[in-house]
Amino acid sequence: MGGTKSAVDLMGSSSEVHFSGFHMDGFEHSTEQPTTSATDVYNQPFVIGVAGGAASGKKTVCDMIVQQLHDQRVVLVNQASFYNNLTDEELARVQDYNFDHPDAFDTEELLRVMDHLKHGEAVDIPKYDFKSYKSDALRRVNPSDVIILEGILVFHDPRVRELMNMKIFVDTDADVRLARRIRRDTSEKDRDIGTVLDQYSKFVKPAFDDFILPTKKYADIIIPRGGDNHVAVDLIVQHIRTKLGQHDLCKIYPNLYVIQSTFQIRGMHTLIRDAQITKHDFVFYSDRLIRLVVEHGLGHLPFTEKQVITPTGSVYTGVDFCKRLCGVSVIRSGESMENALRACCKGIKIGKILIHREGDNGQQLIYEKLPNDISERHVLLLDPILGTGNSAVQAISLLIKKGVPESNIIFLNLISAPKGVHVVCKSFPRIKIVTSEIEIGLNEDFRVIPGMGEFGDRYFGTDDDEQVVVPSQ
Repeated sequence: MGGTKSAVDLMGSSSEVHFSGFHMDGFEHSTEQPTTSATDVYNQPFVIGVAGGAASGKKTVCDMIVQQLHDQRVVLVNQASFYNNLTDEELARVQDYNFDHPDAFDTEELLRVMDHLKHGEAVDIPKYDFKSYKSDALRRVNPSDVIILEGILVFHDPRVRELMNMKIFVDTDADVRLARRIRRDTSEKDRDIGTVLDQYSKFVKPAFDDFILPTKKYADIIIPRGGDNHVAVDLIVQHIRTKLGQHDLCKIYPNLYVIQSTFQIRGMHTLIRDAQITKHDFVFYSDRLIRLVVEHGLGHLPFTEKQVITPTGSVYTGVDFCKRLCGVSVIRSGESMENALRACCKGIKIGKILIHREGDNGQQLIYEKLPNDISERHVLLLDPILGTGNSAVQAISLLIKKGVPESNIIFLNLISAPKGVHVVCKSFPRIKIVTSEIEIGLNEDFRVIPGMGEFGDRYFGTDDDEQVVVPSQ
Protein backbone atom coordinates (compact mmCIF):
# COMPACT_ATOMS: atom_id res chain seq x y z
CA MET A 1 0.00 0.00 0.00
CA GLY A 2 1.54 3.30 -1.07
CA GLY A 3 2.25 5.81 1.65
CA THR A 4 1.52 3.43 4.51
CA LYS A 5 3.69 3.14 7.58
CA SER A 6 4.78 -0.05 9.30
CA ALA A 7 4.41 -0.62 13.02
CA VAL A 8 8.16 -0.15 13.42
CA ASP A 9 7.93 3.30 11.83
CA LEU A 10 5.01 4.27 14.02
CA MET A 11 6.23 2.82 17.33
CA GLY A 12 8.51 5.78 17.90
CA SER A 13 5.61 8.20 17.51
CA SER A 14 3.48 6.15 19.89
CA SER A 15 5.58 7.43 22.77
CA GLU A 16 3.90 10.78 22.10
CA VAL A 17 0.78 9.55 23.81
CA HIS A 18 -2.56 10.07 22.08
CA PHE A 19 -5.01 11.10 24.77
CA SER A 20 -8.64 10.43 23.96
CA GLY A 21 -11.59 11.69 25.96
CA PHE A 22 -11.31 14.11 28.90
CA HIS A 23 -8.08 15.32 30.46
CA MET A 24 -6.90 17.17 33.50
CA ASP A 25 -5.36 19.90 31.36
CA GLY A 26 -7.83 20.04 28.49
CA PHE A 27 -7.27 18.93 24.91
CA GLU A 28 -6.45 20.26 21.48
CA HIS A 29 -9.61 20.99 19.51
CA SER A 30 -10.24 18.94 16.41
CA THR A 31 -10.87 20.70 13.12
CA GLU A 32 -14.21 18.89 13.11
CA GLN A 33 -16.72 20.12 15.66
CA PRO A 34 -18.11 17.43 17.99
CA THR A 35 -21.78 17.48 18.78
CA THR A 36 -21.12 17.14 22.49
CA SER A 37 -21.30 20.38 24.43
CA ALA A 38 -18.26 22.22 25.73
CA THR A 39 -19.21 21.31 29.28
CA ASP A 40 -18.28 17.71 28.52
CA VAL A 41 -14.60 18.34 27.88
CA TYR A 42 -13.22 19.64 31.17
CA ASN A 43 -12.50 17.43 34.12
CA GLN A 44 -15.56 17.28 36.30
CA PRO A 45 -14.92 17.59 40.05
CA PHE A 46 -16.14 14.87 42.40
CA VAL A 47 -18.88 16.40 44.57
CA ILE A 48 -19.56 14.98 48.04
CA GLY A 49 -22.58 16.03 50.07
CA VAL A 50 -22.34 15.65 53.86
CA ALA A 51 -25.58 16.13 55.82
CA GLY A 52 -26.79 15.42 59.34
CA GLY A 53 -28.13 17.13 62.41
CA ALA A 54 -26.42 20.10 64.03
CA ALA A 55 -23.35 19.03 66.06
CA SER A 56 -23.52 15.51 64.59
CA GLY A 57 -19.83 15.61 63.60
CA LYS A 58 -20.21 16.59 59.94
CA LYS A 59 -17.33 19.07 60.08
CA THR A 60 -15.09 16.49 61.74
CA VAL A 61 -15.87 13.93 59.02
CA CYS A 62 -15.17 16.54 56.32
CA ASP A 63 -11.86 17.52 57.93
CA MET A 64 -10.81 13.87 58.08
CA ILE A 65 -11.63 13.39 54.40
CA VAL A 66 -9.72 16.55 53.46
CA GLN A 67 -6.72 15.44 55.53
CA GLN A 68 -6.57 12.02 53.89
CA LEU A 69 -6.96 13.52 50.42
CA HIS A 70 -3.97 15.81 51.00
CA ASP A 71 -2.57 15.08 47.55
CA GLN A 72 -5.76 16.23 45.83
CA ARG A 73 -7.23 19.70 45.38
CA VAL A 74 -10.16 19.75 47.80
CA VAL A 75 -12.49 22.62 48.65
CA LEU A 76 -14.99 22.62 51.52
CA VAL A 77 -18.21 24.58 50.96
CA ASN A 78 -20.34 25.08 54.08
CA GLN A 79 -24.07 25.59 53.70
CA ALA A 80 -23.94 27.94 56.69
CA SER A 81 -22.14 30.45 54.44
CA PHE A 82 -25.40 30.88 52.57
CA TYR A 83 -27.70 31.97 55.38
CA ASN A 84 -29.94 34.85 54.36
CA ASN A 85 -29.01 38.27 55.73
CA LEU A 86 -31.50 39.17 58.43
CA THR A 87 -33.63 42.28 58.04
CA ASP A 88 -33.83 44.89 60.78
CA GLU A 89 -37.17 43.46 61.81
CA GLU A 90 -35.76 39.94 62.02
CA LEU A 91 -32.72 41.18 63.92
CA ALA A 92 -34.99 42.77 66.53
CA ARG A 93 -36.50 39.33 67.18
CA VAL A 94 -33.50 37.15 66.34
CA GLN A 95 -34.35 34.80 69.22
CA ASP A 96 -37.46 33.80 67.25
CA TYR A 97 -35.68 33.23 63.95
CA ASN A 98 -35.42 29.57 62.88
CA PHE A 99 -31.93 29.01 61.47
CA ASP A 100 -32.72 25.30 60.96
CA HIS A 101 -35.53 25.86 58.45
CA PRO A 102 -34.88 25.45 54.67
CA ASP A 103 -36.07 29.01 54.08
CA ALA A 104 -33.20 30.35 56.21
CA PHE A 105 -30.75 29.60 53.37
CA ASP A 106 -30.13 31.36 50.07
CA THR A 107 -30.24 28.19 47.99
CA GLU A 108 -30.16 30.07 44.68
CA GLU A 109 -26.82 31.61 45.60
CA LEU A 110 -25.52 28.20 46.66
CA LEU A 111 -26.53 26.74 43.29
CA ARG A 112 -24.82 29.62 41.48
CA VAL A 113 -21.57 29.04 43.38
CA MET A 114 -21.67 25.28 42.80
CA ASP A 115 -22.33 25.80 39.09
CA HIS A 116 -19.15 27.90 38.79
CA LEU A 117 -17.08 25.33 40.69
CA LYS A 118 -18.42 22.43 38.65
CA HIS A 119 -17.48 24.30 35.49
CA GLY A 120 -13.91 24.74 36.72
CA GLU A 121 -14.29 28.44 37.52
CA ALA A 122 -13.08 30.32 40.60
CA VAL A 123 -15.87 31.93 42.61
CA ASP A 124 -16.41 34.11 45.69
CA ILE A 125 -18.28 32.51 48.60
CA PRO A 126 -19.90 34.69 51.29
CA LYS A 127 -18.61 34.57 54.87
CA TYR A 128 -21.54 34.70 57.27
CA ASP A 129 -21.08 36.53 60.57
CA PHE A 130 -23.18 34.94 63.34
CA LYS A 131 -22.87 38.04 65.48
CA SER A 132 -24.25 40.53 62.95
CA TYR A 133 -26.25 37.81 61.12
CA LYS A 134 -25.06 39.12 57.77
CA SER A 135 -22.51 38.18 55.11
CA ASP A 136 -19.75 40.65 55.83
CA ALA A 137 -17.01 39.40 53.47
CA LEU A 138 -16.21 37.08 50.58
CA ARG A 139 -13.87 34.09 50.35
CA ARG A 140 -12.24 33.28 47.02
CA VAL A 141 -12.45 29.57 46.14
CA ASN A 142 -10.54 28.05 43.23
CA PRO A 143 -11.58 25.04 41.11
CA SER A 144 -10.79 21.69 42.74
CA ASP A 145 -10.72 17.96 42.10
CA VAL A 146 -13.09 17.36 45.03
CA ILE A 147 -15.87 19.61 46.34
CA ILE A 148 -17.31 18.80 49.76
CA LEU A 149 -20.67 20.48 50.40
CA GLU A 150 -21.50 20.28 54.10
CA GLY A 151 -24.62 21.38 55.96
CA ILE A 152 -27.69 20.30 57.85
CA LEU A 153 -30.01 20.60 54.83
CA VAL A 154 -27.82 19.99 51.78
CA PHE A 155 -30.03 17.01 50.84
CA HIS A 156 -33.29 18.95 51.13
CA ASP A 157 -33.40 20.62 47.70
CA PRO A 158 -33.41 18.09 44.81
CA ARG A 159 -31.46 20.53 42.61
CA VAL A 160 -28.59 20.48 45.10
CA ARG A 161 -28.77 16.70 45.49
CA GLU A 162 -28.42 16.24 41.73
CA LEU A 163 -25.01 17.93 41.86
CA MET A 164 -23.59 15.25 44.15
CA ASN A 165 -21.63 12.16 43.19
CA MET A 166 -21.70 10.85 46.77
CA LYS A 167 -24.10 11.62 49.59
CA ILE A 168 -23.08 10.99 53.22
CA PHE A 169 -25.37 11.29 56.24
CA VAL A 170 -23.65 11.59 59.62
CA ASP A 171 -25.93 9.85 62.11
CA THR A 172 -25.24 10.70 65.77
CA ASP A 173 -27.41 10.12 68.84
CA ALA A 174 -29.62 13.10 69.76
CA ASP A 175 -28.24 13.31 73.32
CA VAL A 176 -24.69 13.48 72.02
CA ARG A 177 -25.65 16.20 69.53
CA LEU A 178 -27.35 18.23 72.27
CA ALA A 179 -24.35 17.93 74.60
CA ARG A 180 -22.01 19.08 71.83
CA ARG A 181 -24.31 21.97 70.93
CA ILE A 182 -24.41 23.20 74.53
CA ARG A 183 -20.62 23.05 74.78
CA ARG A 184 -20.13 24.78 71.41
CA ASP A 185 -22.72 27.56 71.80
CA THR A 186 -21.73 28.46 75.34
CA SER A 187 -18.01 28.64 74.53
CA GLU A 188 -18.01 29.97 70.94
CA LYS A 189 -21.17 32.07 70.79
CA ASP A 190 -21.32 33.31 74.42
CA ARG A 191 -24.82 31.94 74.97
CA ASP A 192 -26.14 30.73 78.30
CA ILE A 193 -27.39 27.16 78.70
CA GLY A 194 -31.01 28.29 79.12
CA THR A 195 -30.98 30.06 75.75
CA VAL A 196 -29.38 27.06 74.06
CA LEU A 197 -31.94 24.64 75.48
CA ASP A 198 -34.82 26.94 74.61
CA GLN A 199 -33.64 27.25 71.02
CA TYR A 200 -33.09 23.49 70.82
CA SER A 201 -36.62 22.60 71.94
CA LYS A 202 -38.26 25.40 69.95
CA PHE A 203 -36.41 25.14 66.61
CA VAL A 204 -33.55 22.65 66.41
CA LYS A 205 -35.30 19.41 67.38
CA PRO A 206 -38.53 20.08 65.41
CA ALA A 207 -36.52 21.07 62.33
CA PHE A 208 -34.42 17.92 62.63
CA ASP A 209 -37.53 15.75 62.78
CA ASP A 210 -39.36 17.62 60.01
CA PHE A 211 -36.62 18.48 57.51
CA ILE A 212 -33.23 16.87 58.27
CA LEU A 213 -34.03 13.30 59.30
CA PRO A 214 -36.33 12.69 56.28
CA THR A 215 -33.36 13.42 53.95
CA LYS A 216 -31.45 10.49 55.42
CA LYS A 217 -33.15 8.27 52.83
CA TYR A 218 -31.22 10.02 50.07
CA ALA A 219 -27.82 9.11 51.53
CA ASP A 220 -25.53 6.65 49.76
CA ILE A 221 -23.56 6.16 52.97
CA ILE A 222 -24.69 6.55 56.59
CA ILE A 223 -21.91 7.05 59.16
CA PRO A 224 -22.84 6.21 62.74
CA ARG A 225 -20.92 8.06 65.46
CA GLY A 226 -19.59 10.69 63.04
CA GLY A 227 -15.89 11.48 63.28
CA ASP A 228 -15.33 8.65 65.77
CA ASN A 229 -15.99 6.14 62.96
CA HIS A 230 -12.51 6.01 61.43
CA VAL A 231 -13.21 2.79 59.53
CA ALA A 232 -16.12 4.38 57.65
CA VAL A 233 -14.08 7.47 56.76
CA ASP A 234 -11.18 5.33 55.52
CA LEU A 235 -13.53 3.36 53.25
CA ILE A 236 -15.07 6.57 51.91
CA VAL A 237 -11.66 8.03 51.10
CA GLN A 238 -10.65 4.80 49.35
CA HIS A 239 -13.82 4.96 47.24
CA ILE A 240 -13.19 8.63 46.40
CA ARG A 241 -9.65 7.86 45.26
CA THR A 242 -11.00 5.11 43.00
CA LYS A 243 -13.56 7.49 41.50
CA LEU A 244 -10.97 10.23 40.96
CA GLY A 245 -8.96 7.82 38.83
CA GLN A 246 -11.97 7.10 36.62
CA HIS A 247 -13.34 8.86 33.59
CA ASP A 248 -16.05 11.42 34.35
CA LEU A 249 -18.74 9.24 32.75
CA CYS A 250 -17.84 6.41 35.14
CA LYS A 251 -18.76 8.73 38.02
CA ILE A 252 -22.21 9.14 36.47
CA TYR A 253 -22.78 5.55 35.33
CA PRO A 254 -21.51 2.82 37.67
CA ASN A 255 -22.21 0.25 34.93
CA LEU A 256 -19.56 1.79 32.64
CA TYR A 257 -16.06 0.32 32.89
CA VAL A 258 -13.03 1.81 31.12
CA ILE A 259 -10.01 -0.46 31.33
CA GLN A 260 -7.06 1.13 33.09
CA SER A 261 -4.91 2.99 30.62
CA THR A 262 -1.21 2.20 30.29
CA PHE A 263 1.45 3.39 27.86
CA GLN A 264 1.07 0.05 26.04
CA ILE A 265 -2.66 0.62 25.57
CA ARG A 266 -2.18 4.25 24.51
CA GLY A 267 0.59 3.19 22.17
CA MET A 268 -1.65 0.61 20.51
CA HIS A 269 -4.42 3.20 20.18
CA THR A 270 -1.91 5.54 18.55
CA LEU A 271 -1.05 2.86 16.02
CA ILE A 272 -4.54 1.77 15.01
CA ARG A 273 -5.81 5.36 14.83
CA ASP A 274 -3.07 6.37 12.38
CA ALA A 275 -4.61 6.58 8.90
CA GLN A 276 -1.30 5.46 7.31
CA ILE A 277 -0.82 2.19 9.18
CA THR A 278 -0.73 -1.00 7.10
CA LYS A 279 -3.75 -3.31 7.21
CA HIS A 280 -1.63 -6.09 8.70
CA ASP A 281 -0.49 -3.93 11.60
CA PHE A 282 -3.97 -2.48 12.08
CA VAL A 283 -5.38 -5.99 12.50
CA PHE A 284 -2.53 -7.10 14.76
CA TYR A 285 -2.80 -4.23 17.25
CA SER A 286 -6.59 -4.17 17.08
CA ASP A 287 -6.61 -7.85 18.03
CA ARG A 288 -4.36 -7.13 21.00
CA LEU A 289 -6.67 -4.38 22.25
CA ILE A 290 -9.79 -6.46 21.63
CA ARG A 291 -8.28 -9.31 23.65
CA LEU A 292 -7.73 -6.96 26.60
CA VAL A 293 -11.33 -5.72 26.41
CA VAL A 294 -12.68 -9.28 26.22
CA GLU A 295 -10.61 -10.43 29.19
CA HIS A 296 -11.80 -7.42 31.21
CA GLY A 297 -15.39 -8.13 30.25
CA LEU A 298 -15.11 -11.76 31.31
CA GLY A 299 -14.01 -10.52 34.72
CA HIS A 300 -17.52 -9.13 35.27
CA LEU A 301 -19.20 -12.54 34.93
CA PRO A 302 -20.46 -14.35 38.03
CA PHE A 303 -18.29 -17.07 39.51
CA THR A 304 -18.44 -19.79 42.13
CA GLU A 305 -15.73 -20.81 44.58
CA LYS A 306 -13.89 -24.00 43.69
CA GLN A 307 -11.14 -26.01 45.36
CA VAL A 308 -8.61 -28.10 43.45
CA ILE A 309 -5.66 -30.30 44.40
CA THR A 310 -2.34 -29.04 43.02
CA PRO A 311 0.48 -31.34 41.78
CA THR A 312 2.13 -30.87 45.19
CA GLY A 313 -0.92 -32.34 46.92
CA SER A 314 -1.96 -28.98 48.34
CA VAL A 315 -5.46 -27.50 48.26
CA TYR A 316 -5.92 -24.37 46.19
CA THR A 317 -9.10 -22.32 46.66
CA GLY A 318 -10.04 -20.51 43.49
CA VAL A 319 -13.08 -19.84 41.34
CA ASP A 320 -14.98 -21.65 38.62
CA PHE A 321 -15.85 -19.81 35.42
CA CYS A 322 -19.39 -19.04 34.35
CA LYS A 323 -20.49 -21.91 32.08
CA ARG A 324 -23.68 -20.49 30.53
CA LEU A 325 -22.16 -17.92 28.20
CA CYS A 326 -22.41 -16.84 24.57
CA GLY A 327 -21.24 -14.03 22.33
CA VAL A 328 -23.30 -11.94 19.92
CA SER A 329 -21.53 -9.88 17.27
CA VAL A 330 -23.08 -6.92 15.50
CA ILE A 331 -22.28 -7.58 11.81
CA ARG A 332 -19.84 -6.62 10.39
CA SER A 333 -17.45 -4.82 12.71
CA GLY A 334 -18.40 -6.96 15.68
CA GLU A 335 -17.13 -10.05 13.88
CA SER A 336 -13.61 -8.71 14.29
CA MET A 337 -13.96 -9.41 18.03
CA GLU A 338 -15.01 -13.05 17.67
CA ASN A 339 -11.51 -14.55 17.45
CA ALA A 340 -10.46 -12.94 20.73
CA LEU A 341 -13.59 -14.25 22.42
CA ARG A 342 -13.02 -17.78 21.05
CA ALA A 343 -9.40 -17.63 22.21
CA CYS A 344 -10.57 -16.84 25.74
CA CYS A 345 -13.65 -19.10 25.87
CA LYS A 346 -13.16 -22.49 24.31
CA GLY A 347 -16.11 -23.66 22.21
CA ILE A 348 -18.27 -20.61 22.96
CA LYS A 349 -21.46 -20.16 20.95
CA ILE A 350 -21.63 -16.92 18.95
CA GLY A 351 -24.78 -15.39 17.49
CA LYS A 352 -25.07 -12.57 14.98
CA ILE A 353 -27.18 -9.45 14.51
CA LEU A 354 -27.19 -7.27 11.38
CA ILE A 355 -28.49 -3.71 11.68
CA HIS A 356 -28.58 -1.34 8.71
CA ARG A 357 -27.29 2.10 9.70
CA GLU A 358 -27.78 5.41 7.94
CA GLY A 359 -26.35 8.40 9.82
CA ASP A 360 -27.96 9.00 13.20
CA ASN A 361 -31.31 7.43 12.27
CA GLY A 362 -32.75 4.76 10.04
CA GLN A 363 -31.58 1.72 12.05
CA GLN A 364 -33.29 -1.36 10.70
CA LEU A 365 -32.85 -4.93 11.90
CA ILE A 366 -32.13 -7.03 8.82
CA TYR A 367 -30.90 -10.34 10.22
CA GLU A 368 -30.47 -12.17 13.51
CA LYS A 369 -29.25 -15.65 14.30
CA LEU A 370 -29.01 -16.37 18.02
CA PRO A 371 -28.63 -19.51 20.15
CA ASN A 372 -32.02 -21.05 20.98
CA ASP A 373 -31.26 -21.02 24.71
CA ILE A 374 -29.85 -17.47 24.77
CA SER A 375 -32.34 -16.44 27.48
CA GLU A 376 -30.53 -18.80 29.86
CA ARG A 377 -27.06 -17.43 29.11
CA HIS A 378 -24.90 -14.44 29.94
CA VAL A 379 -24.31 -12.52 26.72
CA LEU A 380 -21.20 -10.67 25.55
CA LEU A 381 -22.39 -8.20 22.89
CA LEU A 382 -19.56 -7.33 20.48
CA ASP A 383 -19.22 -4.07 18.54
CA PRO A 384 -15.86 -2.24 18.44
CA ILE A 385 -17.30 1.31 18.21
CA LEU A 386 -20.14 2.82 20.25
CA GLY A 387 -21.18 6.01 18.44
CA THR A 388 -24.70 7.40 18.70
CA GLY A 389 -25.86 4.35 20.63
CA ASN A 390 -28.92 3.81 18.43
CA SER A 391 -27.73 0.54 16.88
CA ALA A 392 -26.63 -0.69 20.31
CA VAL A 393 -30.08 0.09 21.75
CA GLN A 394 -31.72 -1.91 18.97
CA ALA A 395 -29.38 -4.86 19.48
CA ILE A 396 -29.86 -4.85 23.25
CA SER A 397 -33.63 -4.50 22.85
CA LEU A 398 -33.63 -7.60 20.64
CA LEU A 399 -31.68 -9.60 23.25
CA ILE A 400 -34.12 -8.54 25.97
CA LYS A 401 -37.04 -9.44 23.69
CA LYS A 402 -35.48 -12.89 23.33
CA GLY A 403 -35.63 -13.25 27.13
CA VAL A 404 -32.08 -12.28 28.12
CA PRO A 405 -32.16 -10.43 31.47
CA GLU A 406 -30.73 -6.92 31.11
CA SER A 407 -28.25 -7.60 33.90
CA ASN A 408 -26.89 -10.61 31.95
CA ILE A 409 -25.64 -8.46 29.04
CA ILE A 410 -22.08 -7.13 28.86
CA PHE A 411 -21.43 -4.77 25.94
CA LEU A 412 -17.81 -4.84 24.75
CA ASN A 413 -16.26 -2.18 22.50
CA LEU A 414 -12.90 -0.57 21.83
CA ILE A 415 -13.97 3.08 21.85
CA SER A 416 -17.14 4.84 23.01
CA ALA A 417 -18.53 8.29 22.30
CA PRO A 418 -20.11 10.08 25.30
CA LYS A 419 -23.44 10.35 23.48
CA GLY A 420 -23.60 6.60 22.94
CA VAL A 421 -22.73 5.96 26.58
CA HIS A 422 -25.51 8.30 27.73
CA VAL A 423 -28.06 6.70 25.39
CA VAL A 424 -27.24 3.09 26.31
CA CYS A 425 -26.77 3.59 30.06
CA LYS A 426 -29.95 5.63 30.43
CA SER A 427 -31.95 3.12 28.39
CA PHE A 428 -30.47 0.03 30.08
CA PRO A 429 -29.03 0.93 33.50
CA ARG A 430 -28.43 -2.72 34.44
CA ILE A 431 -26.22 -3.77 31.54
CA LYS A 432 -22.45 -3.34 31.73
CA ILE A 433 -20.35 -1.49 29.14
CA VAL A 434 -16.64 -2.32 28.92
CA THR A 435 -14.46 -0.14 26.68
CA SER A 436 -10.81 0.83 26.33
CA GLU A 437 -11.20 4.59 25.70
CA ILE A 438 -13.84 7.32 25.79
CA GLU A 439 -13.80 9.64 22.78
CA ILE A 440 -14.30 13.40 22.53
CA GLY A 441 -17.65 13.14 20.76
CA LEU A 442 -19.33 12.98 17.35
CA ASN A 443 -18.96 15.23 14.33
CA GLU A 444 -21.80 16.54 12.17
CA ASP A 445 -21.84 13.26 10.23
CA PHE A 446 -22.26 11.32 13.51
CA ARG A 447 -18.79 9.83 13.21
CA VAL A 448 -16.79 9.28 16.38
CA ILE A 449 -13.89 11.71 16.81
CA PRO A 450 -10.97 11.44 17.00
CA GLY A 451 -12.07 7.87 16.25
CA MET A 452 -10.43 5.36 13.94
CA GLY A 453 -12.55 5.51 10.79
CA GLU A 454 -14.72 2.69 9.48
CA PHE A 455 -13.41 -0.10 11.67
CA GLY A 456 -14.91 -2.99 9.67
CA ASP A 457 -13.52 -1.72 6.36
CA ARG A 458 -10.06 -1.21 7.82
CA TYR A 459 -10.06 -4.58 9.61
CA PHE A 460 -11.38 -6.70 6.76
CA GLY A 461 -9.81 -4.66 3.95
CA THR A 462 -13.07 -3.80 2.19
CA ASP A 463 -14.51 -0.62 0.68
CA ASP A 464 -17.54 1.32 1.88
CA ASP A 465 -19.53 0.42 -1.22
CA GLU A 466 -19.05 -3.34 -0.87
CA GLN A 467 -22.22 -5.17 0.04
CA VAL A 468 -22.50 -7.22 3.19
CA VAL A 469 -23.41 -10.82 2.45
CA VAL A 470 -26.18 -11.95 4.78
CA PRO A 471 -25.87 -15.62 5.81
CA SER A 472 -28.76 -17.86 4.75
CA GLN A 473 -31.11 -18.82 7.57
